[in-house]
Amino acid sequence: MRRLAVIIAAVVVFLAISFGLARWLTTENAERDAVTKLLAAQARGDVPAMLDRLDGCAEDPRCAATVRENARTLRSPGKLDVVAYDSGTSYSLGSASGPTRVVWTAPGRLTTVQCVAVRRTGNVLSGLSVSLTALSRPIGRTAAC
Repeated sequence: MRRLAVIIAAVVVFLAISFGLARWLTTENAERDAVTKLLAAQARGDVPAMLDRLDGCAEDPRCAATVRENARTLRSPGKLDVVAYDSGTSYSLGSASGPTRVVWTAPGRLTTVQCVAVRRTGNVLSGLSVSLTALSRPIGRTAAC
């Protein structure tokens, strides 16, 4: 009987760890997907879509101006490819905010480096959500955010 209790406890612990890991990995993917969709809208020159993806940006004149300038100057035909992705909030099990440095390219364009301000809220148990709050102008290819 004691052996059965130990086995059941081990299974419950394994399932709890698996559940937490699955939630964490889902958030990592959600962040990368949100950033990629924002950059794809930028490459299309789609200002309204960019503003929809950036929380509070439409109400912030400086943020909205940066979005409009980026959409105009970084418009690129073809498929966008993310070359490098360095998230300032990765591996966070709870709420966190930080810059994500993204290197991307599109056909006929050299690599472009930009910073995206990311905010994660929640925790592994209740669930994490991701929001993007700002997008920088292009920065130097070796610059940090």
